[in-house]
Amino acid sequence: MSENQVQRHADIEAIIKRALSGDQHGYAELYDHFASGVYRLCYSLLMNEQDAEDIVQESFVYAFKNLHRYDPKKASLKTWLYTIAVSRCRNTYRRKRFITVDISQLLGFELKAPNAEAPEAAVIRRDAEEAIQHALVDLSPRLREAIVLRYGQGLTYREIAEVMGCPQKTAESRVRLGHQRLKQSLQPVGHGLLEELLKVH
Repeated sequence: MSENQVQRHADIEAIIKRALSGDQHGYAELYDHFASGVYRLCYSLLMNEQDAEDIVQESFVYAFKNLHRYDPKKASLKTWLYTIAVSRCRNTYRRKRFITVDISQLLGFELKAPNAEAPEAAVIRRDAEEAIQHALVDLSPRLREAIVLRYGQGLTYREIAEVMGCPQKTAESRVRLGHQRLKQSLQPVGHGLLEELLKVH
């Protein structure tokens, strides 16, 4: 863990203590710090804005009611929140069909157009966006979770295993299999597209 990460971890723990002591601003700070990441996670899994917003609210309501149960020795607060959110997403996408989504919100990446894009290039880019959408929708929920957590959220395999409730080796194999499935689906629009888009920063 880097010095900056240690400091951030200490800062979050301090905010948690304030919240648990009755400081409402502490809860607001926690929400402001983590809500955008939780939303992007939920949107990438559910592919529906309203459902994602609902799950974010439900997740934070549950988390704040149970904040006294959070153990920083077992997981980071982000991992704990993601575990809560993924659990609720699973209940939602078991009973929902997915719809076409805005690629700029999916996984947090976007295919950027050059300043003077030729008509042919624009068509290729649109085809690539559609291919990515269909490829992600076609993944099983567990594989999509693994891909989103790894490439969309930048979690380590250990953190992915914690969020998904599986052994680390299982998390690694799901990411690998999901990557392979996406690669197969995206072959028609270019071999290098997947590697360009799925980068863990």
